[in-house]
Amino acid sequence: MKKGTKRKQPLNSSSSSSITKSLKRSKTIGIGNTEPYPDHPRPTPDECLAVRDALLALHGFPKEFLKYREQRLKKENPSFEKNSLNPEPPEKLHVEEKSDSSGKSEGEESVLDGLVSTILSQNTTDVNSQRAFLSLKSAFPTWEDVLAAEPNHIEDAIRCGGLAPTKASCIKSILNCLFEKRGKLCLEYLRDLSIGEVKAELSQFKGIGPKTVACVLMFHLQQNDFPVDTHVFQIAKSIGWLPVLADVKRAYLHLNCRIPNNLKFDLNCLLFTHGKVCRQCSRKGDYRLKKESKDESCPLLT
Repeated sequence: MKKGTKRKQPLNSSSSSSITKSLKRSKTIGIGNTEPYPDHPRPTPDECLAVRDALLALHGFPKEFLKYREQRLKKENPSFEKNSLNPEPPEKLHVEEKSDSSGKSEGEESVLDGLVSTILSQNTTDVNSQRAFLSLKSAFPTWEDVLAAEPNHIEDAIRCGGLAPTKASCIKSILNCLFEKRGKLCLEYLRDLSIGEVKAELSQFKGIGPKTVACVLMFHLQQNDFPVDTHVFQIAKSIGWLPVLADVKRAYLHLNCRIPNNLKFDLNCLLFTHGKVCRQCSRKGDYRLKKESKDESCPLLT
């Protein structure tokens, strides 16, 4: 049979509807690596490296992301030493680790911990989200306890993080879905999956969008993904890495296609930090944090 002459088999209404919903959900969650702006050549690999180095020289590597960076480097090279890229003395980078009998470091986050902490970080400050997570873990020592708890009790535990009813409902829904599908509250199996497979798995949970998935991939699974939050989006537009009319969803796809994998983690952490500091790059820059910058001028715009 000649190419193009094969007739498509008709789909019944139920299967067609199911496929349509699946495709819509896949596009929403950002599955796939389609380049939305093929005619926009920026950023180039050289630009990504230059911006990473400029921000590293200006801010140093952000302390709040050091533990994730060390986990990533350990995964890539189990014998790595903590001399990293941070210009600070090595002793300031040291993080004391204590291991239990299973070999797991004390305080090490599970993937499920990471997912829930990411949900709690939405639309609030880092301080408040951390308080909410610690409060939740204090009130309910295990995820089984959270699953068994009344929604209003979960809300009370995370109220300091804001949007308590919405976030509590999302967490409860995830735990229910996970238990029904796998019979236990554990997401460690995601560590053995590809980026596309992780996105497909997490897309089953109601209330989980592309940014949350990307954060779990980058921080908690040590995968090469590039979340796009408000700060990253604003800076990328300011320095010409995105078309003027770009939206966040397409920005995520574009930047993940353009930024080299080996620069994604460092660059994302540094752009996020710079966005909180520099009011020239980000309209929502925090003026209080600007005092912590080592230079009043922005190296990205000068």
